[in-house]
Amino acid sequence: MQAPPRVLTVAGSDSGGGAGIQADLKTMLALGTHGMSVVTAVTAQNSLGVQGAWELPTDAVVAQYRSVVDDIGVQAVKTGMLASAALAGTVADLLASTAAPVVVDPVGVSKHGDPLLAPDALDVVRARLLPAATVVTPNLPETAQLTGVAVESEADLPRAADALLAYGPRWVLVKGGHLRGDAVDLLTDGTERHWLRAPRHPNRHTHGTGCTLASAIASRLAIGDTVPDAVAAAKEYVTAAIAAGFPLGKGIGPVDHGHRTRTA
Repeated sequence: MQAPPRVLTVAGSDSGGGAGIQADLKTMLALGTHGMSVVTAVTAQNSLGVQGAWELPTDAVVAQYRSVVDDIGVQAVKTGMLASAALAGTVADLLASTAAPVVVDPVGVSKHGDPLLAPDALDVVRARLLPAATVVTPNLPETAQLTGVAVESEADLPRAADALLAYGPRWVLVKGGHLRGDAVDLLTDGTERHWLRAPRHPNRHTHGTGCTLASAIASRLAIGDTVPDAVAAAKEYVTAAIAAGFPLGKGIGPVDHGHRTRTA
């Protein structure tokens, strides 16, 4: 039997299971790939927010990464919560030695507004991590954090994308989910522009949306899609997962990563 395409997530753990490593692995499984993980940080997290976060030593991150890549190999890598400048730099160095497409989700804050990236890590993300990205997938607060460009309307998305492209990623997907109206995203490499639109579902249970989208893109790239095709397929998957999001705990529940196979 042949192994499925292999995708590696380098991210933090969400003990509540809605985002982070847990969301990544669920997404990878749902899309027919074999998910593997490098844990960068551990969070105490539930539907109400993040109660605590502890980053792992850089040696532990390097050991996990080398253990997976040197033996099993990878066909795509996705990065999420990197927490500190030291971890961001370490991961950038690891990615530089890996010949696989890289999806960078520049996680800055949680769904509940809890900070997940130290302020001094931003320069490292800009200078070293973004140039390693095949696709970078910031939401609007993360875009503003990285570039200083505040997106107030759909018309501002190209300017924000250009500011991100200046840091060196091959493609930028600026997610317009914080705007009103339809969920409109812009994917561009500076030459092509692809506008992706989806209806906005009236569902507050959207925890893990960004992690899920980035992992879905990485999964489709591992399968062999082009970047535009991978992003379009990932957008379709996450839109349906949002529509199927369910209540969990006392706060914001997760998107439903298994919506395609759910029978009840």
